[in-house]
Amino acid sequence: MSLTLYMHPLAAYCHKALIALYENDTPFHPHVVDLMDEASRTAFYKLWPIGKFPVLNDNARGCLVPESSIIIEYLAQHYPGKTALIPTDADDAREVRFRDRFYDHYVSEPMQKVITDRLRPKAESDTLGVAQARDKLRTALDLIEREFERDAGNRPWAAGAHFSMADCAAAPGLFFINLSILPLDDAHPHTAAYLLRLMQRPSFARVLREAQPYMHMVPRETVDA
Repeated sequence: MSLTLYMHPLAAYCHKALIALYENDTPFHPHVVDLMDEASRTAFYKLWPIGKFPVLNDNARGCLVPESSIIIEYLAQHYPGKTALIPTDADDAREVRFRDRFYDHYVSEPMQKVITDRLRPKAESDTLGVAQARDKLRTALDLIEREFERDAGNRPWAAGAHFSMADCAAAPGLFFINLSILPLDDAHPHTAAYLLRLMQRPSFARVLREAQPYMHMVPRETVDA
């Protein structure tokens, strides 16, 4: 088995890469990195000094591939499967890449800001940063909701009729928002329905099953905005 994914079972961007791997039944070895363990942390930073998850190591090709979007691009090029996560048509591919960036920057990134801030000592809480992240999330979720409402019945997935890299990006961010920050059913029912479709997708359902033993570590208390 030539592929090793360095990851953590709760990391949203690792979920994104895992969805892509499971979507096409790509053989790989998951290597869980425990940043709280000195030996595990040191070994990972030696491999990738930036120290961010996920990282894919392809021993067969001698390639180290960081960043979830680049990992999915790499898999599509060198380990393609039944699901074309990046369309061959250039315009369709650009749309998928845009939505991939949208969900990473405007959904997953502020989601992580809100949740990880809860792990800080109260005296070190970034109140302003969290408020800004929540504002960004509301704006992004409102845009997503309007698009799914407008195209109801005609666009089941993030970039259209077909499951793609954009859905790999959307799934973990929306899941953790719904779990720990803002129940989507309340004001974003079309987005909630989209999340349900994602959770019923076998690839993401598997990711969530494997993450379940760790879910108690996600801080769920809400913060008044």
